[in-house]
Amino acid sequence: MPNKNAGWGTALNDSRVVSVIRGGPGRTHGVGPENVSEEGRVTTYDDRASLTDLTATAERVRGSVEGVIEGKPEVVRLSLTVLLAEGHLLIEDVPGVGKTMLAKALARSIDCSVRRIQFTPDLLPSDITGVSIFDQQRRDFEFKPGAIFAQIVIGDEINRASPKTQSALLESMEERQVTIDGQTYELPSPFMVVATQNPVEMEGTYPLPEAQRDRFMARVSIGYPSPDAELQMLDVHGGVSPLDDLQPVAHAHDIVKLIDAVRTVHVADPVRRYAVELVGATRNHPDLRLGASPRATLHLLRAAKASAALSGREFALPDDVQALAVAVLAHRLLPTAQAQLNRRTAESVVLEILQRTPVPAAVQPNSGYFNQQPPGARRL
Repeated sequence: MPNKNAGWGTALNDSRVVSVIRGGPGRTHGVGPENVSEEGRVTTYDDRASLTDLTATAERVRGSVEGVIEGKPEVVRLSLTVLLAEGHLLIEDVPGVGKTMLAKALARSIDCSVRRIQFTPDLLPSDITGVSIFDQQRRDFEFKPGAIFAQIVIGDEINRASPKTQSALLESMEERQVTIDGQTYELPSPFMVVATQNPVEMEGTYPLPEAQRDRFMARVSIGYPSPDAELQMLDVHGGVSPLDDLQPVAHAHDIVKLIDAVRTVHVADPVRRYAVELVGATRNHPDLRLGASPRATLHLLRAAKASAALSGREFALPDDVQALAVAVLAHRLLPTAQAQLNRRTAESVVLEILQRTPVPAAVQPNSGYFNQQPPGARRL
């Protein structure tokens, strides 16, 4: 039976691809001396088997989180996508919809180190990164790691801390390291910051600077549950918290292997150009005074690869880019004053760009993905 998505994965060689698991985020993934055996053969690895393991592990984590967050499967999937894409997640919504519970459920579903930071106006940068303390017995300074030294860091109400404290996260979120007193300390892997903030209450809060928002791969809003989901929530949460019985269903080492598998997902050149065109359109839009950065393009591509892997595919489609464009791009954009007067939101601008940007065609015309295009999207 022919593959309906044939064309986007034509650069792959059946189920085996060159192993490109090396380096970290933002580094070039290629074939180096460490990939070549003594006989001169390039190291390969069974990508389909890895994607099968990825799907099974992701399903276990998804089911565990959905046992706590009822009726929001798309939010849970986006959280997993960001985790496997080596990104950070910003959860922004009104009080009481389960922002912190989503972050804690994701963290507890994975057997890894977890730290929670309650951001307050008196929180200091050293409380996050750590501090060097003089040891009188050793007569030397000893470094005491801060809360950032964990694999999953939950930042609750991040916009209640001062900009000085918020900036303590910049180096760790981008470079996965912390520099204290001229000494650099590597952060564990996997590493993910899940931050929450309340966009309604503004007293005693400090808006996140653009440099901070740009480091979050995606922003998600949970929203109110449906009546059926809310009734189920009363049954589940009415007696005890489901977090109390939540057990890890995956180990941190498993997540690292899954991240390596996601890096090998193939992205065809037309899909890459499509992502570049979407991000470039935000920089020239009349309703925006600040468009998306090149980092946004990189985040969009990584998220698309993770989404494809979660769907069991070895290659990314334009569908993956389209489905993630709003979550990845909207929080980075700044509308103009006139657009705000006209009640134009960043989300509506991204949707408009998706409608008018031509969608690349697959190598084979009958690829099948065009049936899922948003209405009005044009084909090259």
